[in-house]
Amino acid sequence: MSYTVTLIPGDGIGPEVAEATRRVLEATRLSFRWEVAEAGLAVMEKEGTPLPNSALESIRRNKVALKGPVTTPVGGGFRSVNVALRQALDLYACLRPCKTYPGVRTLYPQVDLVIVRENTEDLYSGIEFESGTKEAVQLQSLIAEATGQCIASDSAIGIKSISATASRRIVKFAFDYARAQGRRKVTAVHKANIMKASDGLFLRSAQEVAKDYPDVAFEDMLVDNMSMHLVQRPEDYDVLVLPNLYGDIISDLAAGLVGGLGLAPGANIGDDAAVFEPTHGSAPRYAGQNKVNPTAMILSGVMMLRHLGESKAAQMVETALAQVIAEGKDVTYDLKLRRDDPTAVGTSQMADAVIQHLRR
Repeated sequence: MSYTVTLIPGDGIGPEVAEATRRVLEATRLSFRWEVAEAGLAVMEKEGTPLPNSALESIRRNKVALKGPVTTPVGGGFRSVNVALRQALDLYACLRPCKTYPGVRTLYPQVDLVIVRENTEDLYSGIEFESGTKEAVQLQSLIAEATGQCIASDSAIGIKSISATASRRIVKFAFDYARAQGRRKVTAVHKANIMKASDGLFLRSAQEVAKDYPDVAFEDMLVDNMSMHLVQRPEDYDVLVLPNLYGDIISDLAAGLVGGLGLAPGANIGDDAAVFEPTHGSAPRYAGQNKVNPTAMILSGVMMLRHLGESKAAQMVETALAQVIAEGKDVTYDLKLRRDDPTAVGTSQMADAVIQHLRR
């Protein structure tokens, strides 16, 4: 069977890890037609937007995309392409597996977690008001009138919105995923002891949905307590479902348990489309150096194969990649015992090694 997939190379190191992944996926002997679309800094300079409609239309048409990382300016500039993609395509579920592979330097050899993060609301909805603006002053007055609490006049204000609809939808996604993958437990993570209205609604929604899945264990945990428990005994946890901001933070924590963002794949999934991309950023200072670890991007490709129903090919790629990592020979500098090891190979050469294992 042939698959048409939107390929967004991205910025910085994106084109290098995307090309490595493309070659690995094609080595499975599946047939792909790659429809290349641009997004990020380079296209911003050409078209005045980091996310042209042509890229969105390509994903809508093909239903699936493989995307390299793109650069998001900190504290200014354009808004995150990733956030815009999720909202424009209603990619409401962010799926981030974090799994330990033999050969990776980590204190936690038995981690196998899946983070399910709500993607469309919470503090990431983008509703913010700068300090001193007319809108901020109006909100301060409204809040004082409604609650009796005064916000400092020089405050910037961000809106945290949690809806029952989005909460139930993401929790249902987490339970459906757990059931389909034979996972044993779903943990809802929140801060409902303090944010009783917003996080309280998320928790109540999770508790209601859990009743429909008696075959999957359910528990809930405060996000600060969850952070401590993940560091102490991550093997006790399986599928975590969280609102947007907590999911972003906890997924990076979990990636640290298994060796870092270079080993952390991701997917953003909706009812009509799915975008697969590594968790890490674009690392522009390493662009063009053939130096960075392609593992997270390749594993994102593995997730894409499973999404397409190509479970056998997905397992072949994951096994080949795991073998390369375990052997420790043809791996990038960050996977060596010493980061200055002169035997470290480049991005392309590590992909070559994975392809050689696939062909055995």
